[in-house]
Amino acid sequence: MVYFAHGQESGPWGTKIKSLAKIATTQGFAVESPDYSGIMNPDKRVSKLLELNPKSSGKLILAGSSMGAWVSLKASGIIFPDGLFLLAPVVYIGEYSEEAPLPKARACCIIHGWNDDVVPVKQVIEFSREHGLELHLMNSGHRLTDQLPMLENLFSHFLENV
Repeated sequence: MVYFAHGQESGPWGTKIKSLAKIATTQGFAVESPDYSGIMNPDKRVSKLLELNPKSSGKLILAGSSMGAWVSLKASGIIFPDGLFLLAPVVYIGEYSEEAPLPKARACCIIHGWNDDVVPVKQVIEFSREHGLELHLMNSGHRLTDQLPMLENLFSHFLENV
């Protein structure tokens, strides 16, 4: 089962999620993408995800973008998924600077844009280094939508190997 968490300014079935959901279903995963629209507090988004009681008889993957990546990270400390797939995760900035959630999954992959103007690449490199996480940096900005074919390839590979 793959649970997607969208970012603050997107919706549950935006371009990236639709694209990655297709990859997940092709590989036999069921997909959920809760609607967090209107919930600006990231902790309340985590609560909403946990209320869904994410479980799987197979592998459980949390995938998120931007604030959704933070939500997936935070939830991982409670539900311990098999994998975390994080796009442009919000770590070490603004209200997220005091405590970055610890990744609690067997496998974690982070993808970030060199030209991200929302979450500076330096913070994500530091977070990845601190936790020994797989990190892919792309010539892209925060949304990463110009890198969909590469995101699809990385997600497919991640699902095959988790």
